[in-house]
Amino acid sequence: MIENIMEIGKDDIPDCVRVIQESFLTVAEEFGFTQENAPRFTGFAVNEERLIWQYEQDNRLMFKYCADNEIIGYYSLYLKSRDECELNNLCVVPEYRHRGIGEKLLKHAFEAAGELDFNKMFIGIVEENVRLRRWYESFGFEHTGTEKLDFFPFTCGYMEKKL
Repeated sequence: MIENIMEIGKDDIPDCVRVIQESFLTVAEEFGFTQENAPRFTGFAVNEERLIWQYEQDNRLMFKYCADNEIIGYYSLYLKSRDECELNNLCVVPEYRHRGIGEKLLKHAFEAAGELDFNKMFIGIVEENVRLRRWYESFGFEHTGTEKLDFFPFTCGYMEKKL
């Protein structure tokens, strides 16, 4: 299997939307999120129009993980300030999970951020997803707080890592 990580092109956006939706819908199923109770949850809120806007207007770097020319993973870095970025939508389609691909994407994000001289990376997670929180902690992220937003049936957890 030929694998690689590279920046996406605009023509990759439909496949990236598919990867994000498939990946985040498993989280929705696990925690009982629906289009009705969490319409702004990533698995429901990301569509081609939103990703095109992020690609063209939102100061983001966007990367795909390909295996045999099929996009099976994705993440983006939102450039918050001159020296801080936010990791968004790191995901791997369910059938390719538990093969180290998420770790490769995360390490790639660290490298990409380092090349741009960022010294801090932020991430938001579903706080109730303890397994995911521990995974990020294993890579040096520290939990910095939570927030309960009215439009989500879960608590938002916030983490950061010094690069």
